[in-house]
Amino acid sequence: MGFLRRVERGLRDFYVAPYRRVFARAKRDEEDLFMMLVLSEALGVPNPASGATLELLPEMLERMHDWHTRQGLDSSPIDGLACC
Repeated sequence: MGFLRRVERGLRDFYVAPYRRVFARAKRDEEDLFMMLVLSEALGVPNPASGATLELLPEMLERMHDWHTRQGLDSSPIDGLACC
């Protein structure tokens, strides 16, 4: 049983390893888009779902620094929210 598990793990690593970076980038891009949707109202973009995304704002504020540095911004784009 242990041998089969090692073989399975080895095969999984062999087939999945080349795509780990692609999956990580896709996940990060999806999170960046979601962050922009949540913060769109604060950035000055009208958001029809602002009532639903408003309650997610405290969760997103923890990730604000990573997000704005990935977007190439030196500081937080939202006035009154300094994360750096």
